[in-house]
Amino acid sequence: MSYETYRRALTPVIHAAYDIEVRGQEHVPASGRLIVTANHDSMLDPFILAAVIPRPIRWLGKSELWKVPGLRWWLGTLEAIPVQRGGSDIAAISSAIEALEAGEAVGIFPEGGVKREGLWLRGAARMALATGAPLLPVRLLDTRKAFGRRSIAFPPLAALIGEPFVVERMEPTAELARELTDRLQAAVESLGT
Repeated sequence: MSYETYRRALTPVIHAAYDIEVRGQEHVPASGRLIVTANHDSMLDPFILAAVIPRPIRWLGKSELWKVPGLRWWLGTLEAIPVQRGGSDIAAISSAIEALEAGEAVGIFPEGGVKREGLWLRGAARMALATGAPLLPVRLLDTRKAFGRRSIAFPPLAALIGEPFVVERMEPTAELARELTDRLQAAVESLGT
């Protein structure tokens, strides 16, 4: 089954379970390379994004997920890209860049994990600089209340989608990637609380 098949089946379920306010959906380009970026407060986040971003997304996810029986197969059908955390995973970035160069959308959570503290990681910025793909900032609200470490609930949620910002293709130096990552984090956070 394809990502789109799963997305179409999942979207009505997500919208039936959660009252999701979606703002800015008109900012999502219908085609072409795109890097979807969002804050990451819950394991529910990729499912919410799949329900509100009306196009297939190639997700980057922690490689540990591929070790879970059954999940490896499912992630393979979604063409998700495993990332080895704890350093620069050149193979994962290369796979994501290849997808972007083919005109696909790639999804990444620059925080690097659910509610990870500290600076956002530079992977999304590096991919944007290397390909000239626009970055789409998305702010997810209250997903931690819906699916947290110790709770499952059904509060109203929000997905606030900002205007994509164009990135000029250039050599992705550490300094340029850090500057772009800081701009991206500010763009996501400015969408609302």
